Amino acid sequence: MRKVNAIVSMGMFLMFLIHAAMGSLQLAGLIKGGSAAIIGSAFLLFILMLIHIVIGIKLLIDTKKAVGRSGASYFKENKLFWIRRISGAAIVIFMALHVMYFTGGIKDGVFRFLRFGALQLTEQLLLVLSVAVHVITNIKPLMLAFGGKDRRETALDILLVLSAILLLSAAGFVIYFIRWAVF
Repeated sequence: MRKVNAIVSMGMFLMFLIHAAMGSLQLAGLIKGGSAAIIGSAFLLFILMLIHIVIGIKLLIDTKKAVGRSGASYFKENKLFWIRRISGAAIVIFMALHVMYFTGGIKDGVFRFLRFGALQLTEQLLLVLSVAVHVITNIKPLMLAFGGKDRRETALDILLVLSAILLLSAAGFVIYFIRWAVF
């Protein structure tokens, strides 16, 4: 189950990179809305995310059963475990808002919301932050699952790419907010 989850996670990561890069360029007004890359990556990312959530819930239930049998939860010793679960739950909440905001707003190749104010910008930036926390805390187990030999160097490469895409995403949201507020 964990190996399948690792494969799904890597697929999600790749789809996220495509979706975030293309979506950021769209929000910045550099490409037209409704591109197949944005829509296709969003759809595949959503399907993979559902699979990842189901697997995550199954693993959480298994963990809770083990805690029940042992009688000790060791919360302090398992903070990283809970950070991963909490950041994942935050992603689900902010992703739902993201889908609500970004569905159906394309007219004549231009993306427009009915409203994109400070609250919506804040929620999208929190999505970016949640993804960052979730990926950063899960890099090590993902690298272990794929048997990476030089895990530190590969993890740093992945984090560099992630950082660049998250910066691009945040910039795309901010630029769109400024464009929306001004025009």
